[in-house]
Amino acid sequence: MKRRLAFLAAALLLAAPAQAEKLRLALQKTGTTGWEMAVVKAFGLDKAAGLELEVTELASPEAGKIAIQGGSADIIVSDWLWVARERAQGAKLTLYPYSTGVGAVMTRDASIKSVKDLVGKKLGVAGGPLDKSWLMLEAFALKQGVDLAKSATILYGAPPLIAEKALQGEIDAALEFWNFAADLEGKGFARAIDIVDVEKALGAKGNVVITGYVFDDAFAAKNKDALARFFAMTGKAKALIATDDKAWAVAASRIGQKDAATLDIYRKRYVAGIPKRPIAEEEADAAALYKVLAETGGEKLVGPGKTLAPGTFYKGGEAAAR
Repeated sequence: MKRRLAFLAAALLLAAPAQAEKLRLALQKTGTTGWEMAVVKAFGLDKAAGLELEVTELASPEAGKIAIQGGSADIIVSDWLWVARERAQGAKLTLYPYSTGVGAVMTRDASIKSVKDLVGKKLGVAGGPLDKSWLMLEAFALKQGVDLAKSATILYGAPPLIAEKALQGEIDAALEFWNFAADLEGKGFARAIDIVDVEKALGAKGNVVITGYVFDDAFAAKNKDALARFFAMTGKAKALIATDDKAWAVAASRIGQKDAATLDIYRKRYVAGIPKRPIAEEEADAAALYKVLAETGGEKLVGPGKTLAPGTFYKGGEAAAR
């Protein structure tokens, strides 16, 4: 791994232009992209790549979508479903894989091990009724003859609220985003149903990319080299977080006050979410899941497109970043 990191560093230096090129990023303040940007700065990866990163930290993912649509950011992090929906409506956004990280149904109740065990229980769902993980869980349950919307009591809410309800024992289980699931895991909760397994049961062949770097087609055409160096740079940051304890300390400083065991879970889950497959495989699995989500969530969720819009996944930076 050290040899590979050294090679990546050398490649970045050789590829870097004489004058740094500016990329404007709008990123959620509490997201793991903040970890990576902190490591990028601490280890000088941006300078090695010949990039000047102008990072704006935002309070929510929705603010990032507004920024990219309004032209105040070049790159944000969002999910492929939103990109596909926007493309189906005429926008020219595209996505490069960032993470396969996805949540789980978390519980302290040892009797809950499958969707059938959720019948008659109170299930908290982070997000709303059109949350992707919830819709996939619903579809997965229906394949087993369980209509969760009718047979369980569903409580929707923001991730922090659902986590708090679970900790207070007000709900039997919580479908949480991966980082809140990690927190609950550190507090003794078990991963009763992992959404990664749900994705595979619904047709995916591997761990599917959920989020990615999102940018405009026109921007990509004008900045292909800078994007390739950006992807190589962030790939190195990911590798450092996974293998270098000093880099992990930089990243962990962004998480807040957590005990060592919980931080270890965060790191483990983050590393598990690093994409490892060719983009063509990611796109094929996304297309399979899109079909399920379109059938379950309908036009409210996916928009007018019946299938994954062509161009949803950007392939121009794959060779340089891998």
